[in-house]
Amino acid sequence: MYSNNKNLGEIPMYIDTFQPAASSLREEVFAFAAREYNTIPEYPWAKSPGYAVLRHTDNRKWYGVIMEVPRKRLGIDTDGANLPTSPDVDILNVKCDPVLSGSLRMQPGILPAYHMNKENWISILLDGTVDVEQIFTFLDMSFELTARKAKAKTSAVHNTDWLIPANPKYYDIETALAEHPDEPFFWKQSNNIFVGDIVYIYLTAPVSSLLFKCRALEVDIPRQSGNKNIRMKRAMRLQLLETYPRGAIGRDKLKEHGIYAVRGPRSIPQTLIKEIEMLL
Repeated sequence: MYSNNKNLGEIPMYIDTFQPAASSLREEVFAFAAREYNTIPEYPWAKSPGYAVLRHTDNRKWYGVIMEVPRKRLGIDTDGANLPTSPDVDILNVKCDPVLSGSLRMQPGILPAYHMNKENWISILLDGTVDVEQIFTFLDMSFELTARKAKAKTSAVHNTDWLIPANPKYYDIETALAEHPDEPFFWKQSNNIFVGDIVYIYLTAPVSSLLFKCRALEVDIPRQSGNKNIRMKRAMRLQLLETYPRGAIGRDKLKEHGIYAVRGPRSIPQTLIKEIEMLL
């Protein structure tokens, strides 16, 4: 049975013919996509009624694909395993920054993309191996990577306020700045940040909060990282200006200002800066 929904670009949606794998988070993903992006899943393949596509309403690009596949096809050995569910598992394919894909695949439940470009996409198990909030973060990242890009302006104006991510799993910047708040520190530079620019630092999951405001004192410093999880060719030296309480500028607050993911240096909206300044 299928319905042809014109709001979804005349793509057939096959329904009522599929039962999802037990212990699957697919419905949580669908609910999140509907709530955050107003997306309804599409089912374009009659022979695979359990395969669902999440796509942008404007450019029609996919930002998520959910499939039920045998665990063995994913390289998961089920021989002799006492699995509480069927040998099939739901997965979510999302687009990923190639710089991050290698380290992400080292985490449990995150695999090379099934049936998609393995450099730019990853597969996430939806059986509970990966925390649902982390899955939502990956979906945010994919949504932003596949979003329609704004046309370049003919006369570009240099951005002076930046938002950059910090992964607390790789470096405990909270403790470092709490112990030495007045000492300038080095940080990876991967964009055209200039001396004097303001840099806001957002700690990714599980913190998911903007915590620090800094000023760039020195930029374009040749420097290698001693952390194998961080690839770095140049660094900037930052001075801490302000520290904000956890949760005051969280993930939901960023979304109110159009920021769905912080995967690299990006400009920060003036509306958000004004709201941050009200915290002082």
